[in-house]
Amino acid sequence: MSWTTANDLKEQLRRLWARGDLLRHLIIGEAWMPRRLTLKAPSSAELSGKFDLVRSWIASIAAIPYVRIEWREVNHRVLGAQRLPDAVWVDTLDEAAMLIGKREDLRRFSEVLALTRQEQPLLVKWLSKRPLQAIELAAQWPLFLKIVAWITEHLRPGIYLRQVDIPGIHSKFIEGHRVVLCELFDLVLPKEAISLEQTGVGKFSSRYGFLDKPVRIRFRVLDDRIALLPGLILPDITLDSDSFARLDLSVGHVFITENETNYLAFPPVSNSIVIFGGGYGWEALGRASWLARCTIHYWGDIDTHGFAILDRLRRRFDHVESFLMDRRTLIAHESFWGEELEQVLNDLPNLTEKERVLFDELRDNRVRTGLRLEQEYVSYQWLKAALVVLCGLQRW
Repeated sequence: MSWTTANDLKEQLRRLWARGDLLRHLIIGEAWMPRRLTLKAPSSAELSGKFDLVRSWIASIAAIPYVRIEWREVNHRVLGAQRLPDAVWVDTLDEAAMLIGKREDLRRFSEVLALTRQEQPLLVKWLSKRPLQAIELAAQWPLFLKIVAWITEHLRPGIYLRQVDIPGIHSKFIEGHRVVLCELFDLVLPKEAISLEQTGVGKFSSRYGFLDKPVRIRFRVLDDRIALLPGLILPDITLDSDSFARLDLSVGHVFITENETNYLAFPPVSNSIVIFGGGYGWEALGRASWLARCTIHYWGDIDTHGFAILDRLRRRFDHVESFLMDRRTLIAHESFWGEELEQVLNDLPNLTEKERVLFDELRDNRVRTGLRLEQEYVSYQWLKAALVVLCGLQRW
């Protein structure tokens, strides 16, 4: 039968609940108006031909709790006077919540709303946007309000999250709820207290002025005449980015590679170091101003992402040169070609003309769909030969 069932009526309210529409009446302080639910009743023909089924349907609708039913009298030519449900109304928000089993959730949300209005009224906007999430967090909501109160009194605190001292709240709670706290902080903090360019949960600390764990930069010395650390020859060193920026090394060439095996096996080269790359994150490396005096060579995969990383690195150091990311290297290693499943499709304005031509060929799949050559497949002898041409000196 296509007649509206008791579950159909409840489902109409469940959809309103899932969208947050029912709870927003509490937030905006709007009086609840009795809500008429959609009801599809039997036709006159069905009343005659399926009278037993109609009678069962009437009984099922009449048995629904927490609703008000409007009835209509029909004078059937065969059955005589009959009484059929004509409309179903829900008169109060409490009754709507009870009908779909959400009375306890309604109570919790009402408590969260009252507490928020009292302590952090600016956050009522968040409750309006995410009422169901507020119910999920109801038991912990007082902790969120404490954290919000603390940050409004300690703008850009300049400490680690571990150092936040709020009774009853551990830093792990803050770390575990950074997504929600980002949304709450953005509503209560003045714009000058937020680094708007720092986005995403990974930038939580820097966005709101907490100290973040230092970024590590790993590099190898490629010339044994560079005595960076006493007693060590060609050391593999990891430094925090601030210490790396203060090194002020006098080297002529800096190689950056994304592959750790290539990094570890990189041959000795006069007056040079090699850095284990950081993917798309070049902010920390950009603080080392002494790199501007070096010739920087970036060696990445020959695919669209490799060129995208090169493009982004040039935003920090516009004099970066690509290394082994050319058509000749690509063709020479055809037997090792692989497939790039998700390509970069946007234009890359910081590529040279030759790089842009090769990037366009890869992006447009002119040679083969999703063509890529991962840097670790470039032969070691090819690498050494390129270094001889590039640096003019052979030191292996």
